[in-house]
Amino acid sequence: MNTEKIYKSFIKAVDEDDNIPTVAKPLSKNYFERFLLTNKVSVITGGLGGIAKCIAKGYAEAGSHIVLLDYVTDDKGFCEQLSKDHNVKCKFYQLDVTKDENVKEVVEKIVEDFGRIDVFVANAGITWYKGRLIDCDNEDWHKLMDVNLNGVFYCAKYVGKVFEKQGSGSFIITASMSAHIVNVPHYKSAYNASKAAVKHLAKSLAVEWAGFARCNSVSPGYTSTALMDLVPDDERAKFWGMTPSGREVHPDELVGAYIYLASDASSATMGADIIVDGGFTLI
Repeated sequence: MNTEKIYKSFIKAVDEDDNIPTVAKPLSKNYFERFLLTNKVSVITGGLGGIAKCIAKGYAEAGSHIVLLDYVTDDKGFCEQLSKDHNVKCKFYQLDVTKDENVKEVVEKIVEDFGRIDVFVANAGITWYKGRLIDCDNEDWHKLMDVNLNGVFYCAKYVGKVFEKQGSGSFIITASMSAHIVNVPHYKSAYNASKAAVKHLAKSLAVEWAGFARCNSVSPGYTSTALMDLVPDDERAKFWGMTPSGREVHPDELVGAYIYLASDASSATMGADIIVDGGFTLI
C-alpha cells in the first residue's frame, strides 16, 4: 500500500478535515494473533448479566484487562476470581447508564485507573413485559428507552471522546435479532424499536468515528439467561419450534462475535451487525 497518497473524503462534514491518508494499522502476520486482546482494556456494561460474564471471560482468556459496569453495588467476587483465573486486572464500578453525569464520571475514573479504554461493549439493557403499546403507561416506554437507547448514547458520547483522543478504539453495541424482525407471540414493540435504534446507531457512529475508532453491533437471538427463566417452558417451546437449531442460544456461543469485533481481526469491519440467533431470523 502506498502510504504517501492523500485523498479527499466525500463524506466528512464541512467543518472537518477531509484529507484521508491511505495508512492502514500494522497487523500481526500471524492471523491467530490478530484475535488476541493482550493488555487491552475492555469495558462491559450490564457487566454482571449472563451474556456479559461470558464476554468478560472470553476477553480475559484473550489477554484483556476487564472493567465491569453494572447497576448493582456488588460483583460478589466475580472480578477477583476472573483476575485469579486469567492473570489480568479486573475492576467493578457501579453505574447507572441512564444518568449522563454518572456515565461521564465513571468513564473518566476508568481512564484514570487504567490509562485508556480499548474496547467498550454497550451491553446493558432491559426487556419488555408490558404487552401492547396501547395498554402500557408512558413511564414503561421511557424507562426502557432510557436504558436501551439513551444509556448507549451516553456511553458512546463519553467513550467516543476517549477513543478520539487515543486515535483508536472499538465500540460494540449489543442489539438484538429483534432489531431485524417482529417477535411473536409476545408483543415487544418498544423493545424492538430500541434495538433497531441502537443497531442503526452503530452504523451511524461507524461513519462518524471512521478516522479514529470502529463501531459495530451484535444481535443475539433468544438466549438462555436469567431473563428467559421468567418465561414458562410452554412459551419458550414456541420459540424453539420457530428456530432452525431447535433451541435457544447459550451465552458463551455469543463470545466469538464479541472477540472478533474487539480484536485486530476485524480491523476493516465497520458498522456491521452480527446476528447470532440459531437461525431464527432466516425463516
